[in-house]
Amino acid sequence: MNRYRLVCVFAALLTATARAQSPDWLVDPSPYEARVELLNEGRDLVLSNGLIRRTWRLSPEGAGACIAIDDLVSDRSLLRAVRAEARLRLDGIDFEVGGLEGQPNHAYLKDEWLEAMRPGDRAWRLTSWESGEIEERFNWRRVRHHAPDAQWPPPGVHLKLHYALPESGEPDEGIERLRQVGVTVHVELYDGLPLMSKWLTVENESRSAITIDRFTSEILAVVEESSWVETREGVALPRPSSLHVETDFAFGGFNPENANRHVVHWRLDPEYATQVNYLRQTPCLLVVEPTYGPAQTIAPGETFESYRTFELVYDSTDRERRGLALRRMYRTIAPWVTENPLMMHMRTAAPDQVREAIDQCAAVGFEMLILSFGSGFDIENESPEYLSQWREIAEYARSQDVEIGGYSLLSSRRIGNGQDIVSPEGQRPTHGNCPALTSDWGQDYFRKLTAFFEATGFTLLEHDGSYPGDVDVTPRPPLQKGEADSRWAQWQVIKRFYEWCRGEGIYLNVPDYYFLVGSNKCGMGYREVNWSLPRSQQVIHTRQNIFDGTWTKTPSMGWMFVPLTEYHGGGAAATIEPLAEHLDHYGRMIDSNLAFGVQACYRGPRLFDTSATKEAVASRVAWFKRYRDILESDGIHGRRADGRDLDWMLHVNPKLARKGMLIVFNPLEREVTKKLRIDVHYTGLRDRVSVSREDAGAEVLPIASDETVALEVTVPGGGFTWVVLRQAP
Repeated sequence: MNRYRLVCVFAALLTATARAQSPDWLVDPSPYEARVELLNEGRDLVLSNGLIRRTWRLSPEGAGACIAIDDLVSDRSLLRAVRAEARLRLDGIDFEVGGLEGQPNHAYLKDEWLEAMRPGDRAWRLTSWESGEIEERFNWRRVRHHAPDAQWPPPGVHLKLHYALPESGEPDEGIERLRQVGVTVHVELYDGLPLMSKWLTVENESRSAITIDRFTSEILAVVEESSWVETREGVALPRPSSLHVETDFAFGGFNPENANRHVVHWRLDPEYATQVNYLRQTPCLLVVEPTYGPAQTIAPGETFESYRTFELVYDSTDRERRGLALRRMYRTIAPWVTENPLMMHMRTAAPDQVREAIDQCAAVGFEMLILSFGSGFDIENESPEYLSQWREIAEYARSQDVEIGGYSLLSSRRIGNGQDIVSPEGQRPTHGNCPALTSDWGQDYFRKLTAFFEATGFTLLEHDGSYPGDVDVTPRPPLQKGEADSRWAQWQVIKRFYEWCRGEGIYLNVPDYYFLVGSNKCGMGYREVNWSLPRSQQVIHTRQNIFDGTWTKTPSMGWMFVPLTEYHGGGAAATIEPLAEHLDHYGRMIDSNLAFGVQACYRGPRLFDTSATKEAVASRVAWFKRYRDILESDGIHGRRADGRDLDWMLHVNPKLARKGMLIVFNPLEREVTKKLRIDVHYTGLRDRVSVSREDAGAEVLPIASDETVALEVTVPGGGFTWVVLRQAP
């Protein structure tokens, strides 16, 4: 054995030993419960769950300064310097909340330096703190139990840090009035997950209104990703990757980075004078603040609440492990994303054809029917006859155990008469045109949507062109003053509507990142015109899109597409209809989605046209439902589809009896037999595994010291196979 091979084997043994010595929270999160403690003789307030730890220094009295965020799994510190806990501009006056000043070097922080550091003269001081259980952000009415172990609200600890303005020897009427204002910094830490959330509330206990012009809810001096000496045009310096940061103030994107670009900022740190970069341009200061406003007025006795920032600490650089952590985060703080109904996209809203489509859904086991775009369905129609017609159809759908809902377009259309967003100079609406949500039309639009659901019993909204974050310069009293508060005011409108939908059990298909305010699903990620490609190419693209999309999404978070009728052109070569004539391809498209736990939008006027087609669809749906729990679990990425060899993924869930399920596709026209080596660490399996190939008996295989299993599979040409993994006795 050569030296390189020996080193690799030794490293694998060390990894396996470390895994065995301490429970991996991604396999068994139960030991890691959040708690609050006073340490260091009561000088430090510590919030920890055994995975991460956040520490506030309480002395000198009133400091309330975050001095450390530690990754306890990898034994590393994420912070290098102390910053204010928050910043506020109230009635035009800037303040810091908490924090300590006087750190001599911002590359690292020593205990003896902390002893000499003091709060800023006008920094708000910590007056008290309290802790309790986490409360739900809004109501989740559970009508689709696809993840029975999902908890809402999630278990953990809610810490409240209360701050107030200190007494000052210099009289200032404006500042004196603000002494009746309280600021609370809220931090939640969740059980079994290296995740915190943070937000602010501002309580106005004075006798006059105040305005929150600006606020910064998080400022962290994070350890830099790397030390680049030079800065070159066109080459971006790497920002810290140890933290994943996103907020529920998210819009205008299919991924969290794009949807949070206006609020999550990685900036230069002017106080970090000793950084390696010669021009001091390392982006290592996390600042979470809205680009505009919020410019919100708080009346006496009222409280302002900010958006929430979620901070996930990655304990590894491994892409799969990071993806699993992110997916666990969504399952925890937005558990409605586990709802995953099988859905048909109905291309016409003709009532008789809709009833036939409902019958077809029921016959093959589909669970939801969407009256899609271009169908003629009009959710804004308030005529009693129209509402009565759809109420009767919704009642019929329920009698068949099928949910029904419809499509509505918000952005990318023009209303006129002053009801549309007017962008600041140099900007334009994201989709060319966008109605103002705070306009009279906008308010009436959401009233109509709410009334339609209440009148008809529909339980699904496909909301296209959801608010993308466009800024509006137009005053629209009483909701909007103008440019500075327009983004905040419009986000509040759509946020409250989506939260209402979640509380009513209304399923939300939204092509945008509104998961944290109630949306169930957005696109998995695909190029629409690819559905006009020849059928054989569509199959490969389907599995590629799913493979790529599930690095950051659970299978249930992203929809795919199956064009039963022509879509974006392509003609007969791209189209499945007539279904019976292309049954083999139809089956491959269903298999490629369901085997990975992903629901597609099956767009057309029908799901089957012959008894053979009906049986082909129904049998696949029945297979999916038999294995649904493991198929909707997370996937470990094996080999990406490329049309040249087997492609595969491994579903894992240590909580289930079926702890793993290997899915293998063969894009070739000939049968292929191949030995795969799969990593079963995240299944929770130990020592030996019981392997069942397509329900055809079981055999026991050993698990190697590196937690892999050598498994031979045979896959027919153009087909797929599955292997269920259970713990062997």
